[in-house]
Amino acid sequence: MPRHRPWVLLSTLLFVTVPALAGDTLLVANKTDHTIDLVDPKTGRSRATLDTGEFPHEVAVDPGGTLAAISNYGNRGAPGNSITVIDFVDAKVLRTIDLGTNTRPHGMVWSGRERLIVTAEGSRKLLVVDPIEGRTLHEIDTGQEISHMVAVTPDGKRAFVANIGSGSVTVVDLVEGKKIRDVETGAGAEGIAVTPDGREVWVGNRGADTLTVIDVDSLEILEQVPCKGVPIRVVSTHDGKRILVSCAATGEVASFDRESRKELARRKLDLSTVPDAATRLFGDRFGDSPVPVGLVVSPDGETAWVAATQSDVVVVVKVETLEVIDLIRSGREPDGMAYAQHD
Repeated sequence: MPRHRPWVLLSTLLFVTVPALAGDTLLVANKTDHTIDLVDPKTGRSRATLDTGEFPHEVAVDPGGTLAAISNYGNRGAPGNSITVIDFVDAKVLRTIDLGTNTRPHGMVWSGRERLIVTAEGSRKLLVVDPIEGRTLHEIDTGQEISHMVAVTPDGKRAFVANIGSGSVTVVDLVEGKKIRDVETGAGAEGIAVTPDGREVWVGNRGADTLTVIDVDSLEILEQVPCKGVPIRVVSTHDGKRILVSCAATGEVASFDRESRKELARRKLDLSTVPDAATRLFGDRFGDSPVPVGLVVSPDGETAWVAATQSDVVVVVKVETLEVIDLIRSGREPDGMAYAQHD
């Protein structure tokens, strides 16, 4: 049964007691609470809170559908090996998919109605999972360390896996179900996005403070773009003109012009950290930073949401200026997010 959390816009107190309804939904995974919130992006109110597995990290939605998948990563002592599938319109958990020995599932992309592309750090694999039947269809070895995030081309033919431990991106042919090659990008390759036109891949190298731009067809590196502050997540606007980056160490969000590859703006998130921040995944590694990680953009490209994991807040910003326009109180340690359009 869904639970209802009194999420609030910090500028206006809003209590929610209604069940999930049709309409656009912002899905926010709360790692330390082991839950996901279904938020009305217009009001900031949570329509429902659903239980997931242990330490949910990322969220993927079925394009045009009503389903979402959440990767249950687990923690350092007890790695997870499951995916929770929910109906975000009816606000209910449908099933839990057991991944067996493929532990630490993390990055996910829903590619087609019956195909979920998932990284499994523990087994160094990319998985193709049927989220409807609840079974793994294919396993593809990356052979790289900490295969963390994944992006897929719009045609669903290629996947790009960011490998934190190897500082590389693994290119996978999803049609043939095999690895093509590794592209060395820089230390701590993590955040990754394919541009909407399917021509470029942008990779955030958190250890190198750079963004690598890769040509999708030739797999050649087009440019290394400086980006200070531990670039940890990378997303493109839906028109492909801007790239947004969350910078964990400095507590900032940055935007880049996709064509010129120049930084356009940078905004520091002036937030205090929660009392138990040092006990969480990032500990005190980044000092008093709110550690922004999860990042999503609205379909119209005007608004972005940033999950401040050490502040228990989702920050709402204008894409054009990165001006902070609202704060939404979340569950504990918000991270992975997704935006779903639904009539």
